[in-house]
Amino acid sequence: MPRILYAIQGTGNGHLSRALDIVPLLQERASHLDVLVSGPATDISLPFPVQYRCHGMGFIFGKKGGINFAKTFWQLNSAAFVRELRALPLDKYDVIISDFEPVSAWACRLHHRPCVALSHQSAVLHPAAPRPKRPDPVGRAVLRHYAPATAHYGFHFAAYAPGIHTPVIRQQVRELVPEQREHYTVYLPAFEEELLVTRLRYLSRTVRWEVFSKHSVREAEYGNVRVRPVSGAAFTQSLAHSAGVLCGAGFETPAEALYLGKKLLVVPMKNQYEQACNAAALAKMGVPVVKNLKDKHLDALDHWLLQGRPIPVHYPDETGRILDTLLQEHAPVSAPTIFI
Repeated sequence: MPRILYAIQGTGNGHLSRALDIVPLLQERASHLDVLVSGPATDISLPFPVQYRCHGMGFIFGKKGGINFAKTFWQLNSAAFVRELRALPLDKYDVIISDFEPVSAWACRLHHRPCVALSHQSAVLHPAAPRPKRPDPVGRAVLRHYAPATAHYGFHFAAYAPGIHTPVIRQQVRELVPEQREHYTVYLPAFEEELLVTRLRYLSRTVRWEVFSKHSVREAEYGNVRVRPVSGAAFTQSLAHSAGVLCGAGFETPAEALYLGKKLLVVPMKNQYEQACNAAALAKMGVPVVKNLKDKHLDALDHWLLQGRPIPVHYPDETGRILDTLLQEHAPVSAPTIFI
């Protein structure tokens, strides 16, 4: 059994949500497994030990629908990043698996070691995956070079080609019994609380909105809008019991909403190529997409509230099989013992 390093991008919650299922499966398939997490602190507590916590290169969300590039580059310490990748003891491992994690990926590049990408980004970069109509060569280049790899296994909203698999749906979500209650679950982490409350109340003062906000530390009620701090368990329950989901064009939250049979509308984060690609894929499936929450998009939001319907999907549990294939193809085969 191989010695494995599994490295996870910690910015946002999606990568770590996927790791909740992948880490136990890797533990079953490894003689030794270490976990590396890089990026800012997240909202998810991990039920497994993390051997390496790195600064890495994380993105910081703004409050008006996009990435705050000033804060992102301010917290990027190039000298620290180089120290982290040089210090990583790659010789301890037979296989390095990276979920869009830059320290492990660039350490492998520096030391000429194979790095296996197991990520949504690998699928987004595949030539068969949907792309937005407006090209973004800079955004695509950032996505391609942020965490370089020598082999790719990707997850996307549909299996567009060999090597692209349907999403990893957490067992916690698979075990839920969905219900159709009155509230709508909202997760738009790049928007500040005040802006969301104002726009949602302007859209409807009768619909019940449950907003999960990265910028909030306590629950608050604003008429028909309830604002809650981001909490994994509370968010998952809200998602399962919602009448619909309004969220960014990330990957895990839309995938889980689709799996649970919820009608979905997405607002892609500005200046974020990956979300533009995700929005293109979701639009191809029939999911409505709006650019922002401004007045000119209210008709689309109203239509979704009144006429929106769930999009049927089939997301089987294939994670173990995918990991078996990855390890068969990339774990070194032990030399046979020769008896004399």
